Amino acid sequence: MANVLITICARGGSVGVPGKNIKEINGIPLIGYTIKIAQEFALKLNADIGLSTDSDEIRNTASKLGLHSDYIRPAELATSTSGKIPVIQAIKRFEEVKNNKIYDYIIDLDVTSPLRTLKDLEEAFQMLIESDAYNIFSVSPANRNPYFNMVEKKEDGFVELVKSQGSILARQLAPEVYDMNASFYIFRKSFFDEQFKSSITPKSLAYVMKHICFDIDHSIDFKIMELIIKEGILESEN
Repeated sequence: MANVLITICARGGSVGVPGKNIKEINGIPLIGYTIKIAQEFALKLNADIGLSTDSDEIRNTASKLGLHSDYIRPAELATSTSGKIPVIQAIKRFEEVKNNKIYDYIIDLDVTSPLRTLKDLEEAFQMLIESDAYNIFSVSPANRNPYFNMVEKKEDGFVELVKSQGSILARQLAPEVYDMNASFYIFRKSFFDEQFKSSITPKSLAYVMKHICFDIDHSIDFKIMELIIKEGILESEN
């Protein structure tokens, strides 16, 4: 059986929504939704769960929800400009030493994009296993298409299509594009062996979610997320 580590990375500071990782949403700290599904998936895979945070408050909240951790994220990986890959690499190394094992797969679940389902994770994980890809990540169909209705400003001040591919006069004729919704990323060990710096590699897969999913960047996002969870909108779409 493959060794699997599920990582949950939650930095203490937040500019858009202060304290958002432990801010209650429908009576439960936001991080609680990710911890719950991580625990459910870990049972199926016999996986370990690692928490990466620089915040004692987040660590204490996670502990109350059943996820205990003695890992403290280094200060240099806890800034607003810290990349996600080095953060995951650091908790991966810590858990490998702690548990005396090498992980074949790393499954990273983002706290601020909790609208993933167990079915999403199971299907995406299986897609990666059955492929020779380095990784797979969750995406949602994009509302705008750079081949049709997205423009960028040129040096002369005029605008043009972000990606021009002949004369595409209907969105249905444009290539399919997706938004990376940041909900989850699944990596093979080889992803880290090859020392990729970005989650987009020459051999990356995208798992297209069949339901709404987005990450919280602003206060309005938090309110929308709370409504979706409270009204059970996600369940009704499945």
